Amino acid sequence: MSESPQISVPASVLDQLAFDANGLVPAIVQDAVTNEILMVAWMDRAAFLRTLETGKACYYSRSRKSAWMKGESSGHLQILREVRIDCDGDVVLLKVEQLGGIACHTGRRNCFFRKLEDGAWITEFEPIKSAAEMYGER
Repeated sequence: MSESPQISVPASVLDQLAFDANGLVPAIVQDAVTNEILMVAWMDRAAFLRTLETGKACYYSRSRKSAWMKGESSGHLQILREVRIDCDGDVVLLKVEQLGGIACHTGRRNCFFRKLEDGAWITEFEPIKSAAEMYGER
């Protein structure tokens, strides 16, 4: 990975974010062109700063308890186009360019592929790529 440019983020920007008791804030990820909701993830302070510094979406995994860059393994990076926060500062909205057209680790365009219909979850669309194609054999 190439060296990322160092940018200075004013304290006033970080002060507007209301991280929870675990130091996290949810991030809604939206396609910058179509406005389609692609996924929801979590960010800690370091992931938020790394996102701004690199221009690529970075998140915090609660299960692995570590930072990760979206697409680092699969190649489906999210290029940052815009950052917003909600009225309370406790939710971040990232508008991104989704490289490769796949945002979900299941190989789908977005993570919201199941819809409640007649009391059951219906899968609306199948994966574009398999996990093996994206990540190699697991």
